[in-house]
Amino acid sequence: MLVTNWSRATGWSDPHIRPYENFSLPPTSSVLHYGTECFEGLKAYRGHDGKLRLFRPDLNCKRLLFSSQRGGLPDFDPFELEKLIKSFLAVDGDRWLPEPGTFLYIRPAIIGTSAALGVGRPAEAMLFIIAVLFPQFGQTGPGLKLLCSQGQVRAWPGGFGNAKLGANYAPSLVAQEQANKLGFIQVLWLFGPDDAVTEAGASNFFVVIRDKKTGFPELITAALGDIILDGVTRRSVLELARGRLQSESTDSGLEKIDVSERQLTMAELISASEDNRLLEAFVSGTAFFVASVNTIQYQGMDIEVGKKNDQGVPVAPYTTAIRGWLSDIMYGKKDHEWGVVIDETMKSLT
Repeated sequence: MLVTNWSRATGWSDPHIRPYENFSLPPTSSVLHYGTECFEGLKAYRGHDGKLRLFRPDLNCKRLLFSSQRGGLPDFDPFELEKLIKSFLAVDGDRWLPEPGTFLYIRPAIIGTSAALGVGRPAEAMLFIIAVLFPQFGQTGPGLKLLCSQGQVRAWPGGFGNAKLGANYAPSLVAQEQANKLGFIQVLWLFGPDDAVTEAGASNFFVVIRDKKTGFPELITAALGDIILDGVTRRSVLELARGRLQSESTDSGLEKIDVSERQLTMAELISASEDNRLLEAFVSGTAFFVASVNTIQYQGMDIEVGKKNDQGVPVAPYTTAIRGWLSDIMYGKKDHEWGVVIDETMKSLT
């Protein structure tokens, strides 16, 4: 793990890499009472060429700064955080990620450590980085099953749904557990009187619907704002789709697609399903990567997504193509500026 401390009086301390261990915090620490905490999630990939890569780490570091500011925590230079992550992986990457085609989950976090119990921005904080081995979720099998929320919302206008604060996640855990007990992998969070689709659990949500007017498929995801997280995978999906799937002749061999960031209501989703225009759906994020959705349950009604093969697995050519493009970058099959190679000979923090 890597640890550095901050105080209002002295700023950030020198960072140190040390063995994974428990922290010692006063019971009155700000994080324990007022939720002064934020975090990030990204992965390090051992490429098929043997090189260790991060995927667009600059975006994660900039987003952690945004979350820290939104949560009353200290400022920092995102470029310096990226350097710390690279140094951390240069030391530990070979030990924990020796095999090509594997990944390691990286979790930077900031917590308020001030011992004063009064309500206010913490005068002390800690930034730490840890790494854990995770399985890859949702990449095989018949696709994900989502349960639409009823009566609860994950985020709201003017709130902090666009920041990675722990306070965004804890209130959703009961609904998540209830959905799991009913056989669903995630909650599809709806918002407003029209039941606008927002996010699926902690992931961004996409659909491919054939437009009634144009006749073209349309890739749709909710627009950014107070209730939608600016996911790194989300942004990458949109950029790849616009660059490779919007032209009349695509190298992928797939039909041209329109790409939209706009409101999608359950009424529109149901209408598309009834007309056989709901072609694909998937979630995107660091944990689930790009995972197809098979079924969405809304008010007791199952909405089946797209066509299935003989094994019941969704036939999802756009999802498959986008997932493949991203994976090729992450594991070094294709050279791309998004795949940032770690210099594993660099062992110092300077």
